[in-house]
Amino acid sequence: MKLNIALLAGDGIGPEVIDQAVKVSDAVAAKFGHEITWAPALTGAAAIDAVGEPYPDETHDVCVAADAVLFGAIGHPRFDNDPSAKVRPEQGLLKMRQKLGLFANVRPTFTFPSLIDKSPLKKERIEGTDLVFLRELTGGIYFGKRGREDNDNTAYDTCTYTRAEVERLARKGFEMAQQRSKKLCCVDKANVLETSRLWRETVQKLEKEYTDVEVSYEFVDAVAMRLVQWPNSYDVLITENLFGDILTDEASVISGSMGLMPSASLGEKTSLFEPIHGSYPQAAGKDIANPLATVLSAAMMFETAFGLQDEADAIRTVVNKSLAEGVVTEDLAEGGKAYKTSEVGDWLAKNI
Repeated sequence: MKLNIALLAGDGIGPEVIDQAVKVSDAVAAKFGHEITWAPALTGAAAIDAVGEPYPDETHDVCVAADAVLFGAIGHPRFDNDPSAKVRPEQGLLKMRQKLGLFANVRPTFTFPSLIDKSPLKKERIEGTDLVFLRELTGGIYFGKRGREDNDNTAYDTCTYTRAEVERLARKGFEMAQQRSKKLCCVDKANVLETSRLWRETVQKLEKEYTDVEVSYEFVDAVAMRLVQWPNSYDVLITENLFGDILTDEASVISGSMGLMPSASLGEKTSLFEPIHGSYPQAAGKDIANPLATVLSAAMMFETAFGLQDEADAIRTVVNKSLAEGVVTEDLAEGGKAYKTSEVGDWLAKNI
């Protein structure tokens, strides 16, 4: 199979971890007889520095022409520390989601047997955890009307959702639940928010079409507690943009490191795959960042975008082997040998 993949390394550690995912993907392609064409493009602070825009039209054209997008990270402290900055790297991420129609962020959370004691939660609480969040990406408070008034002393952000946006995301959740344990949880704040009541109404109507799926409805604050208490009680969870942003970061540390969890952002035509961690600028250029989340994002890409299950499984198998054998970066080494980012990538590719 010929695979045309847009490569958006981005900022901070993005280029370093993306390099390792490319090594591993090329090794898988060679093993299974595929041909990958990589199409690099600028985004984030790197794109602002180059052309003054965090998601240039040229980058969008590359993404649209690709079969899938593999993405690193966006963000730089010089923008974080400047509240008056008019152009920010994160604006590129929102623009990319809008223009590519990436409406469903898929974030799995699972545990690794060799790392279960590294989790901040007790072993008996997290064993067997294998859940996935579907976060709506194109609506909600991040895209609503916002502004200042009262001589700049009052600020407002508006949360808006359409029934069509909710239904589109919810259907993905029902379909995913049908392929897993047939359990779906709708996360909202319907006791307070009108948008949440729209979410709940819409999902309740869809229940009639997916009679094999058991649906529960929980308030976001209750889910935040249960993720810490009994995360293995959940399977598929669907929620709006802001709630999903917060809850998925909470869930990500269950495995023991944010450097381990992959994600996918699904669109009608194009899908994007990325690690859930940020750009970690303090580690940029030091060859110490954990590349495994990006490598596992490549596994999601082979599976989801191309339907290549064996190739995805090959990547996941070698990642589990690296963890079991201690071929890890300093965040997981704990007194043992700490491998460099590039060394982990080389080891994974060689073992594939």
